Amino acid sequence: MSRRRIGFWYRLAAVLLKPPLVLFFKRDWRGMEHIPESGGFITVVNHNSALDPLSYAHFQYNTGRVPRFLAKVGLFRSGFVGAAMRGTGQIPVFRESKDAIGAFRAAVEAINKGECVAFYPEGTLTRDPRMWPMKGKTGAARVALETRVPVIPVAQWGANLAVPPYPKRGDIKFFPRKTLIVQAGPPIDLSEFYGKEATAAVLREVTERIMDEITAQLADIRGEAPPAERLDHRRAAASSGPERLPRQESDGRTHAQREEQPQDGNKNGRSEKSGRGDRTDRNGRSAQPDAAPPAAEGENA
Repeated sequence: MSRRRIGFWYRLAAVLLKPPLVLFFKRDWRGMEHIPESGGFITVVNHNSALDPLSYAHFQYNTGRVPRFLAKVGLFRSGFVGAAMRGTGQIPVFRESKDAIGAFRAAVEAINKGECVAFYPEGTLTRDPRMWPMKGKTGAARVALETRVPVIPVAQWGANLAVPPYPKRGDIKFFPRKTLIVQAGPPIDLSEFYGKEATAAVLREVTERIMDEITAQLADIRGEAPPAERLDHRRAAASSGPERLPRQESDGRTHAQREEQPQDGNKNGRSEKSGRGDRTDRNGRSAQPDAAPPAAEGENA
């Protein structure tokens, strides 16, 4: 596979970050053959851990086609951080732009120059209790229709078992070592949408197609079926306040899921691991899952 020029700053980041990743995690890279050898392209990635950008960047760095991430334009104007962002070729998002595609003009320019631009369509860490992708935002769809380049769905799993989204004290557990699984799928066929006006309905349909393909890759990794309906955390937050996220065990299941799964021959529905039914506090009241922080807007709108 041909390797584009990676540059000093990206190589420096790799020198600093790869050793701890190798120390704390095992790796299982899948579908590297779907990463284009040349030309611009888009990757769309699920987001279930603060470590996701590192694990995904490690995966794609090994293909020779490094990803460029989207970030607020203000980060490019500050000292060392700004120099690192510019040096590694990250992409500023111009939120002050008067038109939607204008906010992503730097992403379009990078793709047209032959770069890979990575989108997290959910725009934030997943708030789905079982770590499935949520309803996506339309930024990736806009850029995909504008550039008509390959759109590669990427799913990852494993970082969330060490650093879950919105962790509480004691939730972060690097040992025993977890396996970072990153899987790229074949390009998403969006040709039926080319030439159509980018209306809200078209952008929503393209976004749903993108999220379906990401979810299919994650379902293949996990070996289980995704939920029939994708979580819309913005609507849920507006109607019922901040979502509540169950705490996760090391295998990715929540406490509630463990307690719902009975042992063979156990008619009381007790947990396989703890041998207890519903958790209660000292007063006999049911314990509630930890509350997640209020929803925050992500950078990859």
